Amino acid sequence: MNQNVQEKVISGHKFGGLVLVLEIVLYLASVFGLIGSIAAGTIPVAGLCIVWMSLGWILLPGLKVLKPNEALVLTLFGKYIGTLKGDGFFWVNPFCTAFNPAASTKLGQSGDVRASKNGLSVTADGTTVQMPEEGGKKISLKVMTLSNSRQKVNDVLGNPVEVAVAVMWRVRDTAKAVFEVDNFKEYLSLQCDTAVRNVVKVYPYDVTDNIDTTGDGEADDGSLRGSTEVVARRIKEEIQSKVEGAGLEIVDARITYLAYAPEIAAAMLQRQQAAAVVDARKLIVDGAVGMVELALERLNENHTVELDEERKAAMVSNLLVVLCGNHDAQPVVNSGSLY
Repeated sequence: MNQNVQEKVISGHKFGGLVLVLEIVLYLASVFGLIGSIAAGTIPVAGLCIVWMSLGWILLPGLKVLKPNEALVLTLFGKYIGTLKGDGFFWVNPFCTAFNPAASTKLGQSGDVRASKNGLSVTADGTTVQMPEEGGKKISLKVMTLSNSRQKVNDVLGNPVEVAVAVMWRVRDTAKAVFEVDNFKEYLSLQCDTAVRNVVKVYPYDVTDNIDTTGDGEADDGSLRGSTEVVARRIKEEIQSKVEGAGLEIVDARITYLAYAPEIAAAMLQRQQAAAVVDARKLIVDGAVGMVELALERLNENHTVELDEERKAAMVSNLLVVLCGNHDAQPVVNSGSLY
């Protein structure tokens, strides 16, 4: 990427109000001077007044008004001459033109959509949102939020998952943003999609054994669901490395939606439910075995009853059935002998 274009901030041009006042005063003077010169018969003065009234407006296109956190990239006959930054009323060379190839690009993000006639617009997902007004050729230096649509990506195990991210970004170098890439908004959107795919395919959706997500050659417990902060940070770093040359700064990136794709969501839900049941059963069995061992130890310590191996086996079987069963046990009174 060509790095020859460097941002040059234009300073010392905050006298737009003075130029405007002079324009008004000179136009009024020209009107009265034209009337007086015609009455006095001074043709040269009248001609001068007519010339000024015809051409004086040329200075007006040089008046520029900027609000806080706005910038204007100016070119003169195709050559970059500098960037206006900061709030104020400026006057520059009236032949300068503002250049912003991304001015008409609308990504549906904050502060970057075109207002329709009724002030409302319908996004790609069918949601009606309020549209702010278009900013013309001005470049916003505010932190903006880009929320790209959900995209389907295969995780490291090949399972399709749907992911959506919100990226907070801003323009750091206006010259690079305008001249180094064709359209810095579309460029950012594309790099966001690419970064999400590159990072998500490294992680499993849930914690899985024998998966290396850090690249150090050792298995770890990283996952999309359990390591959200780590994944978001890697996505941010991935995007920043791609848009550095375009003069953009990635402030933050957050995962706003994460789920299995609809075609496998039901099967994965059953899998999670089965795993939860197995874990619960294992916990119940471990607890029941401990209780049975404790019961046998207490009986032996207190010599409450002498049990041979067969009676111990029967007692263990009964206790495990009672402790591990899904239903309440039905007591059976044995009034006779076990033999």
